[in-house]
Amino acid sequence: MPQTISAEHAAGLVTSNMWLDYGTGLCQPDVFDRALAARICEVSNVKIRHCLTMRSRAVLDADPDGQHVHTFSLHFSGYDRKKHDEGRCHYIPVNLGEISDYYRRFMPPADIVVFKTCPVDEQGYFNLSAANLWHRAILERARTVIVETNRHLPYVYGEGTGLHISEVDYIIEGDDSPAPELPNPPVRDVDAAVGRLIAAEIEDGDCLQVGIGAMPNAVCALLLESGVRDLGVHTEMMTDGLADLYKAGRITGARKQLDPGKIVYTFALGSQEMYSTLNRNRDMHCCPVEYTNSPHIIMQNDRMVSIQNTTQIDLQGQAASESDGHRHISGTGGQLQFVRGAYASKGGKTFICLSSTYDPSTRSGSPRAESRGDKRGDRRSRIVLDLTQGNVVTTPRSDIMYVVTEYGIVNLKGKSIAERAQALIGIAHPDFREGLERQAHEHRLIPRGVTF
Repeated sequence: MPQTISAEHAAGLVTSNMWLDYGTGLCQPDVFDRALAARICEVSNVKIRHCLTMRSRAVLDADPDGQHVHTFSLHFSGYDRKKHDEGRCHYIPVNLGEISDYYRRFMPPADIVVFKTCPVDEQGYFNLSAANLWHRAILERARTVIVETNRHLPYVYGEGTGLHISEVDYIIEGDDSPAPELPNPPVRDVDAAVGRLIAAEIEDGDCLQVGIGAMPNAVCALLLESGVRDLGVHTEMMTDGLADLYKAGRITGARKQLDPGKIVYTFALGSQEMYSTLNRNRDMHCCPVEYTNSPHIIMQNDRMVSIQNTTQIDLQGQAASESDGHRHISGTGGQLQFVRGAYASKGGKTFICLSSTYDPSTRSGSPRAESRGDKRGDRRSRIVLDLTQGNVVTTPRSDIMYVVTEYGIVNLKGKSIAERAQALIGIAHPDFREGLERQAHEHRLIPRGVTF
């Protein structure tokens, strides 16, 4: 039986050169983190793996010069990005659906893993809440397992969502703080315009994967207005937009080939209202990430529709969704795996969406972009001849299907380089089309005298 100990006692188990794991999102510990921060100067070279940090980490605040602790993220939140800019957080390149395998085969096992969980249930399990992901794989090889219980986490059903009491070494009673929320970004006119174009392509019975951000959220809002019915969901992240569709009766999962009647997801971040919708709801099925994100599984649902954001796309169709030059901003996540899995499904569609322009002054920490000026003021085109130097290609040109801006939607499948360039120029902001076309001709992407 595990021993119930104080957070200070648990933090005292940490010694120099250890690997710790804090898990992802709702699973990340707070009481333990504060206790470790109080003694972080007593140890050195402590390394912490984590993903999508939703609250400030006390261990980083207590070690501002990075003399004692280093953190490694599998996907950046806004907080992780800020710490990366300070040199405190380092990215591990991954396809999200492969991370369980990385933990089992390649990563050093955690000396101590600390997960926030629901209190033990009547069957003797600590529910991992809406953060299933690769956490079982971490636990399989961890040397010491500590749970920090919290009564305010949603209790979810699914596959592998419980950690049996026999697998736990120590229990910390947490502070029962509310689960961290992820505010929904406001939907701008451009988001609604993109959402409207995508929503028009979705039909009764389609199975959805929706990414994070205002544009995918706008698609969900517009689907509420469209009257489309009997939708299914097989997604990575459960969002407020999907929860709203479910509560409106638009998601039934009746036509799914896998898990009919269930909304399948691997983690959730959003509002307290959304967490309440997940809590002890058997329509919601939380699964390990290797099930939700593996292309060979995704494709088994007919008419999969994947809807995801990017930040920049070049005239050949390469989508850069995770960096701003050499500055890392998010992660590969599940984008590439869902693009491939959805396209391989019978009747599947994939949508990569972006606004046609951006204002570099809103990009915190990007003086390179802010220093340039032209007659169009601060606006820059997201559709470009060449990706920004250092930008990481998230989805290759060979995988791209639909690309959507507020100016239209184009399908790049089966198109030559010239046809792709011409199609993408057609959905760029009008102020940039002439310049893009000139560049395309100068670099022989579009041969002169050819029309399509």
